[in-house]
Amino acid sequence: MRYAIVIDKNRQHRVEEGSVIDLDLREAEAGSKLELQVMLLADGETVQIGGPVLDGSVVKATVLDQVKGPKIRVFKYKPKKRYRVTTGHRQGYTRVRIDEIVS
Repeated sequence: MRYAIVIDKNRQHRVEEGSVIDLDLREAEAGSKLELQVMLLADGETVQIGGPVLDGSVVKATVLDQVKGPKIRVFKYKPKKRYRVTTGHRQGYTRVRIDEIVS
């Protein structure tokens, strides 16, 4: 089984060909192509580790859609002061499909 560890904006993702992952939000249209840097490449028996990235190795991906994550509720409260504030947040993600691991 061939897989790679890629880096994207200080986050690392384990990917295989054909897998779908959510990356941090990017300004990219659906159908556009991305290239991600490879930190580790495992090919069954051999493992190549970069320092920090492998030269000449990239992961090619296709942008599928821009999606939102789950809603997070933030509740601020101060006792005895009648202070209660509820806010929410939904993080934006870019969903991509891994097309090819090029070594």
